[in-house]
Order: sequence, then structure tokens, then C-alpha cells
Amino acid sequence: MKRNFFISIAFVCIVLGIMISTQFRNVKNSDNITVQRAEELTSKLNQVQKERDELKKQINDLESKISSYENSAAKTSAVTKSLKDDLDKYKELAGLSDVEGPGVIVTINNSDKQLQPGDDQNAFLVHDEDLLNIVNELRAAGAEAISINDQRLVATSEIRMIGTTMDINSVRFNAPYVVKAIGNPDTLEAALKLKGGIVDTLLNWGIQVSIKRSDKLLVKKYDGVLTYKYAKPYEGGND
Repeated sequence: MKRNFFISIAFVCIVLGIMISTQFRNVKNSDNITVQRAEELTSKLNQVQKERDELKKQINDLESKISSYENSAAKTSAVTKSLKDDLDKYKELAGLSDVEGPGVIVTINNSDKQLQPGDDQNAFLVHDEDLLNIVNELRAAGAEAISINDQRLVATSEIRMIGTTMDINSVRFNAPYVVKAIGNPDTLEAALKLKGGIVDTLLNWGIQVSIKRSDKLLVKKYDGVLTYKYAKPYEGGND
């Protein structure tokens, strides 16, 4: 009787051992698959970033060559020089060239207030609408060129919040956000500091905002690629 009992116990132990070993092997294989997948995605991301950087380098090289050709041609023809001047003006307006001038530097950072029980942490972060409101105020006040963290804002620029970070021109940033705007410093600063305006609202939530004037401010050009898939020049007669 005892012998049968011990045999039964031994059999159960063997079965349990096999089950545990199988489960451990499955978990280990699952972990290996997850790690392998992560490594594959990381490798693909690095490759895409490398290709993007290479394309930007090629674009910069082409722009440098074109600029050299333009300058050379401008020296030989008054008409060509006039065309070059027009091209430079339109590039400035489109945000495709570096510009400098007087203006303001606005730095916006998340609140440093100590959260109290029941407080919503999200309410003390800089949001995309906060940056959009600041940009709109600056534009309404006559800002001629604006960038955020050296990302030039152009017609196709996006400002959107992803989690606790900000996506600007498809580049992700964490706070603080540095807004540079070229224009009349007095007018730009006054627009932001209107009583009950955007800066007042942000300060009430504890968001940190500082405004600094500059006599010579550099706003870098848009370094992406502007492409239009659907919009085409209007040729008239198709109304």
C-alpha cells in the first residue's frame, strides 16, 4: 500500500516537473521573440534615420551648388540678378532661408509647483494649444519669422502633443520650448503680456514663461522637404 502511494507521488512529481519545464521553455522562447522583434524594429528605425540624414545632406549640398550657380549667374546679367533677388525674397517668405533681425525669445516650461492630492498632473504641463496660442499672438503682432526649438514654422508645420512631448515638424521635443520670433520687440512683447492674455493664463496654471528681447536674433530655415502632392499652380479658366 505504502509502495503504491510513493509510486503515485513520484509519478505526480514527474508530471509537474515536465509541466513546469515546458512552461519555463515557452516563457523563455516568448521573451526571446520579444527581444528579437525589438532589435529588428530598432535596426529598421536606425536605417530610416540614417536614410533621412543622408537625404538632408544631399539637399543641403544641392542648395549650396544652386546658390553658387545663382551668384555666378547674377554677376553676368542684370536680369538674372533681378530674378535671383526675387527668388531670395520668396525663399525668405516660405521659410527656406536663415533670417536675422530684432525680436523676442519666449521660453515656456512645465509648472514646477508641488502637486497636491487630487491635482491633475496633465493640467500643469505645456500643451500644444499653449504653443499655438503663443504663435498666433506673435503672428498677429507682426512676427515675420518664428521657430520653436529651432524648428522653423512654415505653412505645413504641425504642433501637436504626444503624451508629455511635443511633435514639431515631425521632430519630438520635451519641455522647455524656446520660441524665437523676429519683429518689433516692443509690439511682440506687449501682445504676449496683454492683461488676461495667453501669458497671464499660463502663469495662473503655474506654467513658467519668460520673455527676452534681442536686437539680433537668428531664426534658422526650415530643413525639411516641402512637397505638394495635390496642390498645383492655378492656370485659370477652370472655374
